[in-house]
Amino acid sequence: MGDLRTTAYGLLWPAGAAAMGMSGNRRARRAALRGAGSMVLASAACAVTGASPSGSAASAAAFTAGVALESSRLGATLAPVVAAVTVARARHGVHGVGQVLAGVAIGAGVAAATCRWWPLYRDAPADTARPGVAVPALPAGRGLIVVVNGDAGGEAPAEVELRSLLPEAELRLCAAGDGLDAVLDRAVKDVLDGGGALGVAGGDGTVNAAAVRAAENGLPLAVFPAGTLNHFAADLGLPTLASAAEAVEAGCGGAVDLGRVSGAGSRTYFLNTFSIGVYPELVRAREARETRLGKWPALCLGLLRVLADGTPSEVTVDGRRRLLWLLFAGNSRYDPPGFAPTYRRSLDDGLLDLRFVDGSHPFARTRLVTAFLTGTLTRSRVYQATTATRIRIGGVGDEEDYSRDGEVSPAPDTLVVDKLVRALTVYLPVPR
Repeated sequence: MGDLRTTAYGLLWPAGAAAMGMSGNRRARRAALRGAGSMVLASAACAVTGASPSGSAASAAAFTAGVALESSRLGATLAPVVAAVTVARARHGVHGVGQVLAGVAIGAGVAAATCRWWPLYRDAPADTARPGVAVPALPAGRGLIVVVNGDAGGEAPAEVELRSLLPEAELRLCAAGDGLDAVLDRAVKDVLDGGGALGVAGGDGTVNAAAVRAAENGLPLAVFPAGTLNHFAADLGLPTLASAAEAVEAGCGGAVDLGRVSGAGSRTYFLNTFSIGVYPELVRAREARETRLGKWPALCLGLLRVLADGTPSEVTVDGRRRLLWLLFAGNSRYDPPGFAPTYRRSLDDGLLDLRFVDGSHPFARTRLVTAFLTGTLTRSRVYQATTATRIRIGGVGDEEDYSRDGEVSPAPDTLVVDKLVRALTVYLPVPR
């Protein structure tokens, strides 16, 4: 009977993680991943502890605490189950009260420790993404032209929901085979002729293309999150199509910075991030797994794969010769520090967030992986971070690529990265 009970307890938490993971809710998926990861680590910690704490209690506490860190609602739902498990283990004499309490302490402590190398997601807009620029209020979307990328990769067709939210908006669907640039150019011309605002529904790459045109023509931009990740929309505080539609109808707007990359007579722009070195490949490796595993587990696997195959790049940064695994530039300062910048506290600070991983130190590859896995990356000599308003990168080479907002492009030999401060007007959430 005891073995059956132990088996049932052991299956309870993986089953809960699987249910949350298949729910389709991102917060629930993050909670499931942190809970499951905490449970595995807590079991390992109990195995090497001489005091023989209750492994079942440790697993239960670790899973629940990990879930609660990501979702207090889900954590509160699981708390009575954990209490029942711990009481049952003590009542049936499987473990003493002290061993059960020790297991709970280990499990909760391990879950809390995961925040050191797996930071919590900040589900809030940047502090300075607040209304302060006049934009037209467009009830029911009247006067709004929205370019919808039908291939953006979101969870549901944006077109259907937008027609319900903003019935008077004009939606222009850009499907496979259509030229996004041509559709956007025509939409910009029509907004300039008729007044109103430009809208875009898609992922960060699609939003980037629309943002450049909006900034160049002085048009307000309504960003509708309809891609896979939607980083820029999240920092604006517009996590759903409904929240963006509400902002359009209310006429709440503000200005944000636009990053710029110049080289070989051409210019490109970025809303979120720019990078060279192995970072573009790391982004691709991470995003290929991110929706299934979550950002941090996907990042860990991607880092190991990229560093196993990659080599550092020799470039000059503001005239100084550097051997770099990667160079990252964020459009405004990002948190947390390290390899996976997740959110911004400001969208108009006028600064580039610069992060370097130096490849010139002995055993740089090993030191880098060790620092990342132990949560000590920001104190490692191979990692450097600073801010600037402009940076010049030379000696990039013909075979090097750079990434901006997830889009990878061939790099010219010399690049200048700087900022256009408060150059883009966007719709922002309605103040509460």
